[in-house]
Amino acid sequence: MIHFNDLKAEDIERIFYIPPEPYDSNWDRDTLSYALGATLYMPAHRPCIANDLITNKYKELTSMVICLEDAIGDHQVVEAEEALLLQLQQLESAWQTMSTIEKAGLPLIFLRLRSPEQFHQLIEKLMPFMMTGLLHGFVFPKFSLHNGEKYLQLLRQLNRSVRIYGMPIFETRDIMYKESRIDTLLALKALLGSYKEMILNIRIGATDFSSLFGIRRSPDLTLYDIVPMKDCIGDIVNVFGRIDDPYVLSGPVWEYFPTDNRVLKPKLREAPFERYGHQGLAFRRQLITRYIDGLIREILLDQANGLCGKTVIHPSHIRPVNALQAVTYEEYCDATTIVSNNDGKIGVMKSAFHNKMNEIKPHLSWAKKIITRSCIYGVLNETYDFTSLLGTEQYDKSSIE
Repeated sequence: MIHFNDLKAEDIERIFYIPPEPYDSNWDRDTLSYALGATLYMPAHRPCIANDLITNKYKELTSMVICLEDAIGDHQVVEAEEALLLQLQQLESAWQTMSTIEKAGLPLIFLRLRSPEQFHQLIEKLMPFMMTGLLHGFVFPKFSLHNGEKYLQLLRQLNRSVRIYGMPIFETRDIMYKESRIDTLLALKALLGSYKEMILNIRIGATDFSSLFGIRRSPDLTLYDIVPMKDCIGDIVNVFGRIDDPYVLSGPVWEYFPTDNRVLKPKLREAPFERYGHQGLAFRRQLITRYIDGLIREILLDQANGLCGKTVIHPSHIRPVNALQAVTYEEYCDATTIVSNNDGKIGVMKSAFHNKMNEIKPHLSWAKKIITRSCIYGVLNETYDFTSLLGTEQYDKSSIE
């Protein structure tokens, strides 16, 4: 797999100072944890999953979750399980005849389960797809002190035969409610610590958290405008994002499809789009009318709070999420300067861009993350930013003339 693999070679050369590197599930866990980017969720009973992947319908898709939980009605579970196995068998048949390049075009595929009991029941049926490298891991919803050990023990059992990852979702009331939150988070970290080598990243279930208060953010707002959500995300980062024992935390889902009805004034500036002239400004208007500017703002706030990547439910969200993971030339220069001067001889130095101070020790962990991201998502040329990667393909082209 490689991010932005749908771009032409000449566009890669023009946009990137350092292009993204190809990667696969054999990368070390610490690096692969950052590579998921936009993770697209699909319900397991969706009939065309295999065909969409075989035909490379979503060229920029590099990770996905097939869902057997909230996307499936309680009375559709058996139907969804059967549909899942049929889709995986269809993929497996195609996999056997694919070239190495075609296999590399498939995303990392994860399965979101309903319960440890379902996990146990499906293991034998799913094992062939894990052994061939088609299925890369499992997502554990409503992960808690009540079910976590069961999920993780089954995951460890699988890892005796095949390398497979788990991704817990934090979305239960004992995490959201303030009086139990810190004790619960600390206990969960102690639990996960014994299985850390199998945990790819931790996901945050914003929809379930919000439902505990009967609230829902509008497309004009971000999760960080919702005070209980902002407070909870902050505590999760505080416990699981510490540099002495960090986990990669993924941004919560942006749940809105493109629409054209807004209330608040957009905050997406014209300046980044002006370089493309009339078409660039028309494209900006398209982003605004489709509420993609709200998604962009939330991604920036995710990153500011230490989160990487994001759960998405619509293909039009994939490119904005991944575009904002790409490292700017300025970030890369600052990061490499900090890392290369980590020898104790210098404490602080002015950035080559004359707009900030780089303190070697305090900024070192940030710099290492930037260098990791630069391998996966590439480094943009000096005069380029994320707008260069957005493109217009997934949006209605009729208004971009």
